Formats: sequence, structure tokens, C-alpha cells
Amino acid sequence: MKKPGSMIFAGFLVGLFGVCLARAFVSKSRGEAERVVLKLGHGLDEQHPVHKAMLHMKTRLEELSGGRATIDVYPSGVLGNEVECLEQVQMGVLAMTKVSTAALEAFAPEMRVFGIPFVFRDEAHYWKTLNGAFGERMLELGGNEHFQGLCYYDSGDRNFYSTKKPIRSAADVVGMKIRVMNSRTAMDMIKAMKGSACPISWGELYTALDQGIVDAAENNWPSFVTSRHLEVCKFFTLSGHQRIPDMVIINAKKWERLPADLQAMLRQAAKESEVFQRELWREKTEQCIEAVKERGVEIITPDMASFREVCAPILAQKEYQDIKALYDEIQEVK
Repeated sequence: MKKPGSMIFAGFLVGLFGVCLARAFVSKSRGEAERVVLKLGHGLDEQHPVHKAMLHMKTRLEELSGGRATIDVYPSGVLGNEVECLEQVQMGVLAMTKVSTAALEAFAPEMRVFGIPFVFRDEAHYWKTLNGAFGERMLELGGNEHFQGLCYYDSGDRNFYSTKKPIRSAADVVGMKIRVMNSRTAMDMIKAMKGSACPISWGELYTALDQGIVDAAENNWPSFVTSRHLEVCKFFTLSGHQRIPDMVIINAKKWERLPADLQAMLRQAAKESEVFQRELWREKTEQCIEAVKERGVEIITPDMASFREVCAPILAQKEYQDIKALYDEIQEVK
């Protein structure tokens, strides 16, 4: 009689242990399921201010959420270039990416306002606009295109640089073949200057400049240096004709599925990374200016009035009437 009782008791213990083990496993599984992992891809290298800012955002999200949420960052185009990452975010394959608002023009036409030449008076006006009510509203515009904006990253002001002929005024652009982004506003800007806009891909631009396929391009200081375009371009013109922000975005459905408290934490982490990135960008720009000077590239202060004059009629074109109110709103920011 004792033996069967012992066996029953032993079986009871085994069963109890099994239940406890199962509960522990379920609890662990639930804990793992509750941890949110957001996959972020971008096309820039690991030394770029944008990538470092994204790592800062990842760290701050982990800290703010107590480990409930994190961001897996994939740099250097391993998941695709900027446009490809944008498309993956729209499809929900990627959770997040960084994209120029110029690339968003095709999805949210209101973004064209950022590309209007000289829409911002200076850097202070630029950041006051982006960090105010106007900028916050623009972050929300992607909802119908499957993405939600979180914050802005600095991409500097855009300037002309050329291989053989210096650009000292808008008149010098006449007849020149200038590489621009695949953006309607960028192409219309060169057209207004009576130049020829060439939306060549970034990866092919060095060869295009070196072989004379294009005469010039336009971009910020860090891009001019890291692309090695300063090896083939003798002139850098401080035209500052555009200051187009980058935007960190997240897939709209993934955003909506986040609990409200995690949404708030992610917004805070993104905003803190924005400040972090701005400082890194400033440092990088200063380093690149020194590198350009050491290279012997001629840095030109042009006739700014000439550029503003020829670009002024762009906003009056029929194609831009739908964003004129947005332009006027930016001008009212003091």
C-alpha cells in the first residue's frame, strides 16, 4: 500500500513541477512578446552623424522604456538605399528609416515647400519653424502614405560646386549641366536659372563630374567631402539656395499598435536624438570646411541677390499654388 502511495505522491510532484515549468515558460514567452523591437534601415555609413544619432535614439528608448522597447539599426545600405528603405517602411517590412523630405514629395506633395529656394531666412528660422507648430503638423502628413514622422535631422544647406567654371552669380549657371536630386522643386530651380537639371544617381555622380557629363552639382559640405567630389571640383559656391530637412519616419500601422506610453517614449527618444544629431552635424561640417580649404578648392561668396531674384518666380507657377499658403506660413515664423 505504501509503494503505490509513494508513486502517486511522486507523480504529483512531477506534475506540479511540470506545471510550474510550463508557467515559467509561458511567463517568459509573454515577457519576450511584450518587448518591442523596431527594425530601422538607412543608407549612411557608421561614422555619419545620422547613424550615431540613431544609436543615441536606440539607447534612450531602452532607458526610457526600461528595456520594453529597442531599435535594431542597420546602416550602410545593407537593407537598401534611401528610396528602397522608404518603400519598405510603407509596406511594413521595415519599421523605421531616415529620408529626405525631397524624396517624400512624391508621396506627400506638401513636402515640396521645404524645397522652395530660400524658403528659410537662415538656420535659426529653419529650426524655429521645424520645432514649432508648423513642423509638428508636417510630421503628421504621411499618415495617408503609411508613415508617421517622428523628428527632423539636419542636412545642412545646399551649395553649388563645379569642376571648371566658377559660379559667382545666377548668370553663371546659364547653360551649365547641374546634377540635382530627383525632386521637382530642385529641377525647377535649375530651370529658373536657365541651366540644365540632371537628376543623376548619387553613386554615379563622381564619374559624371570627372568625365564632364555634368559641369556641377549641389549639396552640403559633408557630402562634398565624403563623396570625394572635392577631388574633381575646383570651386565651391556658398549659395545656400536650399535647406532641406531629413525626417525620421515609422510605419503608420506599427506606430498605431504601440501602446500610448511607448509612443511618448519613442517621440522623446527621437527628439533627443535630433538635438544630438544637430551638434554632431555642426562638428562634422566644421571639419569638412577645413578639409576643403586644405585641398585648395576655391570657396566663393556669390552675388546672393541674383539667385534670389531668378528663383522668386518659381512659387508663382501654377504647379506650386497648392503650397503657397504653407510657404506664407513659414515666412510668418519669427
